[in-house]
Amino acid sequence: MIEVKNLTKRYGDFVAIRDVSFKADKGSILGFLGPNGAGKTTTMRIITGYMPATEGTVLVDGLDIFTQSLETRRRIGYLPESPPLYSDMRVAGYLRYIAKLRGLRRSEVESAVERVLTVCGLSDMAHRICGQLSKGYRQRVGLAQAIIHNPPVLVLDEPTIGLDPRQIHEIRRLIHGLAGQRTIVLSTHILPEVSQICSRVVIINAGRVVLEESLDQLPAGKSLEDVFLEAISKEEGHEPIEIEETLEEVGAGHG
Repeated sequence: MIEVKNLTKRYGDFVAIRDVSFKADKGSILGFLGPNGAGKTTTMRIITGYMPATEGTVLVDGLDIFTQSLETRRRIGYLPESPPLYSDMRVAGYLRYIAKLRGLRRSEVESAVERVLTVCGLSDMAHRICGQLSKGYRQRVGLAQAIIHNPPVLVLDEPTIGLDPRQIHEIRRLIHGLAGQRTIVLSTHILPEVSQICSRVVIINAGRVVLEESLDQLPAGKSLEDVFLEAISKEEGHEPIEIEETLEEVGAGHG
């Protein structure tokens, strides 16, 4: 469903990502894992068509995101790290607005809004002002806008960042429930997120993919944490202290 081929993004002399390639099969949840600053958000923005690549291609359901951008974007739902909400709009009104932007027919808008309010647990929040919602409910509204056009592909960038443990659990459960009919790419630096809801993992470090594997194919006796640290430590010039600091970061989701 998603095939990323040799993506490179340069900003002058700085290379944000280099030769990034991976696949996400139809109906799967792929965890795109890496420490902060590894290139996850840059990759997500390119996959969703919000940023051009310097080199490489992205195919979504066989369509090229760069040469067939409009048609490809119709197949993608995107939740960036900060949900794109209008703080002065009410939840239902905002979702109606997004539905219209996504090209839904007038006769489809209300049923689509009701559907995502129910799926995302927002029925009681429909008339609340977006700017007055808690962080957890803002994330739910962000998910709702991402799926309102019922896309076959969902790209989520750090969907649980800044949430408390209960909110993290609820959002993870919600994401897991959205899989099956959708292909989901979940970008995160939190190891438990990948372990709990993903079927496959891609690990990126310093702008390069260092591992792509199914979780059930990881070496026997090794945890995802072990595999993660081993993969990133193989990068040239990586110092032990950086590995320890990264472990503290990725373990932040525990608890």
